[in-house]
Order: sequence, then structure tokens, then C-alpha cells
Amino acid sequence: QVQVVESGGGLVQAGGSLRLSCAASGSIFPIDAMGWYRQAPGKQRELVASITSGGSTDYADSVKGRFTISRDNAKNTVYLQMSSLKPEDTAVYYCNAQLRVVPSKNYWGQGTQVTVSS
Repeated sequence: QVQVVESGGGLVQAGGSLRLSCAASGSIFPIDAMGWYRQAPGKQRELVASITSGGSTDYADSVKGRFTISRDNAKNTVYLQMSSLKPEDTAVYYCNAQLRVVPSKNYWGQGTQVTVSS
């Protein structure tokens, strides 16, 4: 059974920083892309950043230059360093792990709350 577990959320003032971590375990298949998504109240879940096993990254325009995604393939762990946080970054942040298998399979974490106060 694949498990995806996030940690590191919390309350921070605008302009501050937080680091999220996500560890995936239990897969017999390699993990390909891992990513962070977020969902604010009343809004759809959106991609924040993703990273492939080869290290290629993609970011939402709203977080470019402020957030950095990184990964430790040996630990199947992905990190999201968030800096210069804004109140509009407030959301539940979810981690996603995509297995390298056909057909593709995705697993989600339970989410971690990030609240940025003004």
C-alpha cells in the first residue's frame, strides 16, 4: 500500500518562510513525478510545483521566484521551500506521487494547512 505523508505546514506571517516535506513509501514501482498542489476555500485544487525523477521542475506563475521544489530520490521525498509568503498562499497543500507504471497511478497525501497572516 502506497502512503504519501506531508509535514511542515503551519501559521506564518506575510513575508515569512515555511518548508514542506512529503515522503512516499510502500511502492514496488519507481516513483516518477512528485508534486505539490494546493486548494484554498472555495477554489479548485491547483498545481504549485512539480519535479520529475530526473530533476526537471515546473512552477505555477504565482509562485515562481518565491517557491523552490527539490527532491531526494533515495528517500522518495520531495520538499517545497516557500519564501516571501503572501496571504493568498493560504491553502491546504497536498503532495502527489506518480508511479512509473502503465497505466499510470497517482497517490495523494492527506494535506497540510498553510496559513499566511497579513
